[in-house]
Amino acid sequence: MCKVTIDGITVQAPEGSTILDAAKLAGVDIPTLCFMKEINEIGSCRVCVVEVEGEDALAAACNTCVFDGMAARTSTPRVIAARRANVETILATHRSECTTCKRSGTCALQVVANGCNATDLERDPDYKFEAWDETFPLQRDATKCIRCMRCVAECAKVQQCAVWEVSGPAAHRGVRVAGGADIASANCALCGQCVTHCPTGALTARDDTSKVLAALADPQVITVVQVAPAIRSAWGEGVGVPREEATQGRMVSALRALGFDRVYDTDFAADLTIMEEANEFIEWVKSEKPRPMFTSCCPGWVRFAKQHYPQFVGQLSTSKSPHEMLGATAKALMSQEAYEQGKRVFVVSVMPCIAKKYEAGVPQLSTEAGPDVDAVLTTREFDRMLRMLNVNCADLPEGDFDDPLGLSTGAGTLFGRTGGVMEAALRSAAFFLTGEKPDFSTCDTTAATPERPWVDKTLDIAGMQLRIAIASGLSNTAVLLDALEAGTASYDFVEIMACPGGCVGGGGQPIAFNQELASERAAVLNALDGADTLRFSHENPDIKALYDRLLGEPLSEKAEELLHTNQAEWDI
Repeated sequence: MCKVTIDGITVQAPEGSTILDAAKLAGVDIPTLCFMKEINEIGSCRVCVVEVEGEDALAAACNTCVFDGMAARTSTPRVIAARRANVETILATHRSECTTCKRSGTCALQVVANGCNATDLERDPDYKFEAWDETFPLQRDATKCIRCMRCVAECAKVQQCAVWEVSGPAAHRGVRVAGGADIASANCALCGQCVTHCPTGALTARDDTSKVLAALADPQVITVVQVAPAIRSAWGEGVGVPREEATQGRMVSALRALGFDRVYDTDFAADLTIMEEANEFIEWVKSEKPRPMFTSCCPGWVRFAKQHYPQFVGQLSTSKSPHEMLGATAKALMSQEAYEQGKRVFVVSVMPCIAKKYEAGVPQLSTEAGPDVDAVLTTREFDRMLRMLNVNCADLPEGDFDDPLGLSTGAGTLFGRTGGVMEAALRSAAFFLTGEKPDFSTCDTTAATPERPWVDKTLDIAGMQLRIAIASGLSNTAVLLDALEAGTASYDFVEIMACPGGCVGGGGQPIAFNQELASERAAVLNALDGADTLRFSHENPDIKALYDRLLGEPLSEKAEELLHTNQAEWDI
């Protein structure tokens, strides 16, 4: 341990820790922009500089190690002047049009610039626009990039895709798509983690709010909205409603306040997914098909598999993702009603995910009548529409989803966090095999870590030893897939979610700079599951009614037509 003094406060800091670590122990805040612990510790932005007693040069707190007896000052006139100068250097090449930037209010550069009073620039900023495919779900604005390299590090080290790279000489260093390729051919999984870890508005999701607003204003359109499980854990963050007040019922009322004709719950379709996937898994186990079967509800994972591990694509469950199932089902049920009214059905999905925007546009998921889902909004876009239409969310009453696609179970709610799909599927699969409700209280479905890339367990169900594994985050996924291919790991059923922590940590969720909120959001879903009177997908009476009315039984010809797909045929 080292005795370190930060602004007159003495703390004991472990040897090898940084000044930034010691400052946190002392309760002293030091601003950062480029820093991500153990991921991006390059000290390039220089906004974390401090003055160390006995040292001539200012030190970057994020990557300068402490020593015994060190004394540092974080807010001397020299430090403040240096930070201001460093921020002004960044602003000199940044298009600071905050009034029109989607990240205004959540932009870390905006906060740091205000904090050090960087108000006067010697000349207008010098920046250059770069061409970008405006139809691609992931958008990049080079004029707002501050070259912090967070996207480069996040994509390479956490998500394994290495879409971004540093380019150019030091004086003109920039970020580009690796190899100078077009983004559409860059093997991007569209997880969106680069977006949520970008400190500015350089990386965003394609904005589809105008498309949705046009549908809402069209009298010839019946607008249907569905909301993913993970949204109820985070939607309040973007509109200033505390988590305990941002209830599921208020979320429903907020969607109605936007003008949607029908408000359905993707949790219902998650239950439907389980009915199909659980039965598919039972058939898989009883057959000679290669193990494991993989879950398929995460399009970021599906893209990653197709791009980087195509040898496993044939082992994906053929069940569509829940929002695609609900889109197909809603249009099938409402087609006659719409025809009689001379209208068309327009389905909007509110998702925590950028990859869902891609999935909704996959041609193989469309029929002659058009796509199952017409538009996808991220949680951030949903919140933006609420602010745009001046919806006072805190004062909204509790509302209920519409029938018949609004009743769900706790199993469906769990889809929003890592391990949730696995647990939900096995709850019903075990019941179908044994006729008894299984106990999963000792089944570890928590998020994996770099030290433990995946979690696994062997379950005894109906005399069968079922080996399951769960991974979230694409680097963790790659480690697991490599082990499966090498034969050092073997499982029957594997759940993969592209984003660390699952959908609750998705690339479309509200952004809180340098805060990873997946665990807190997952706790919301766990509480909803625990409080639900229905906790098994097969117990949902509306699911049973849907099979009686439309589908017949799981894996029937009609169910295959509406609810299944062959991901190997998908366009990337």
